[in-house]
Amino acid sequence: MERRDFIKKSALATMALSSSITLGNFSNLFAGNLLVNNAYDLVAIKGGEPDTMFDKGIAAFGGMQNFVKKGQKVVIKPNIGWDAVPEKGADTNPKLIGRIIQHCFNAGAKEVFVFDHTCDNWNRCYSNSGIEKAVKDAGGKIVSGATESYYQEVTIKQGKAIKNAKVHELILDSDVFINVPVLKNHNSGILTVGMKNNMGIVWNREEWHRNDLQQSIADFATYSKPNLTVVDAYLVMKTNGPRGTSTNDVVLMKQQIISTDIVAADAAAAKIFGVDPDTIPYIKFADQMKIGRKDLSKLNIKKIML
Repeated sequence: MERRDFIKKSALATMALSSSITLGNFSNLFAGNLLVNNAYDLVAIKGGEPDTMFDKGIAAFGGMQNFVKKGQKVVIKPNIGWDAVPEKGADTNPKLIGRIIQHCFNAGAKEVFVFDHTCDNWNRCYSNSGIEKAVKDAGGKIVSGATESYYQEVTIKQGKAIKNAKVHELILDSDVFINVPVLKNHNSGILTVGMKNNMGIVWNREEWHRNDLQQSIADFATYSKPNLTVVDAYLVMKTNGPRGTSTNDVVLMKQQIISTDIVAADAAAAKIFGVDPDTIPYIKFADQMKIGRKDLSKLNIKKIML
């Protein structure tokens, strides 16, 4: 993978470290018949707690051992951007993060790291989101993303709006990268899901806002391709995102998406949220750039109702 090639050439190699909602003019992700066999592009789970839904979803992919091998270093990237309690839906659910870590260790992972380049004070974000405790309880290592010296510049070869980015060394030196965004409204990005969650692994994200945010999100996705994207749609912030104002902004939806295709994951999440993926520019751009597929009708999707 490109990030692995980069780290081999870098000095870093020697450094230590709800209710249902109406979906308008198109059908619900869980409606209708979809292909069923053992080679799924995407698994959609509904009706359970975050940890239980992940148990069922990853089992449909044959277990975490199909993604994590013995002795590997895993990096999990939740959204921990905001100083908020889990009930506000601003950050990824801590139950989900804890369970993913457990599955990684059960599959033989040597180390599991969790981090985010937060918007609010990182200590408060990590603590009040409940994610710090969940990581430690599961045996993982939680690391600050607030120090610029841990980011290294990489080239975005296919970039149109951005041509480079400073990426955290944990991503560059990982064997497995698992992206775990929370689905929610965003005042500038319309929605924040998997591809936008990538903004938390770069240092110079302000450049994305200055250089066409929607295209920049798609551009970076040509470089950063997670092994797995897990979308937390348990509590979904429908308004006033990304920070939110109160629990009144949140709808209990009890859904989750798991996919090896970040574009498909974001497209499915958009449908859960109640919008057409074609109305989210970065999803459309990413599809056009062949990063992944937004047309869910062409994918093999497994639906699990709990």
